[in-house]
Amino acid sequence: MARQAIGAILNLEASFQRDETADDVETVRPPSIATPDECPDGQSWSSLFERRLPRPQLAGAVDRAGAGRFSGWMRVTEELGDDRLLNCCALAYLSDDLPTDSVRRVTDWAHDGEEGFGASLDHTVWFHRPMRADRWHLHDFTCQSYVGNRGLAIGHVFGEGGTHVATVAQEVLLRPPRVAE
Repeated sequence: MARQAIGAILNLEASFQRDETADDVETVRPPSIATPDECPDGQSWSSLFERRLPRPQLAGAVDRAGAGRFSGWMRVTEELGDDRLLNCCALAYLSDDLPTDSVRRVTDWAHDGEEGFGASLDHTVWFHRPMRADRWHLHDFTCQSYVGNRGLAIGHVFGEGGTHVATVAQEVLLRPPRVAE
């Protein structure tokens, strides 16, 4: 648990497993969209990672439950090597970016050109296969529900070759701008 002056700001729960020999079955497929090299560059808000969004954004090229489809290619900008834990940490960091965009697509987020308040709340990542977060991954999200200013986005993360490496669930809080009285 992490705390600040206002109280608890983080409650982390993690589970780990040793590698085991078993079948490898993938049931989720990536959408067919432009490759990272075919997407516009320079859409990241941090120098720690690159984000490339295909244009136009998908409406539903692959059947997925939910609405507000939002997909993008992401990678960290520093070489991470083969340290699995470091790569998982980096992918967890990246996976916090696009769920909010998915939820925004199903809401009336802009009110007379003003944006309200947005925050990510609960965030869960299931890592399915080893990956390198310094290589391109497609993050593909849909909004499953939006009620009471809280939206739930579910996403799948795929390697450039289409391998399903992680699944992400994130609850997002979006509030309209306050009206001056």
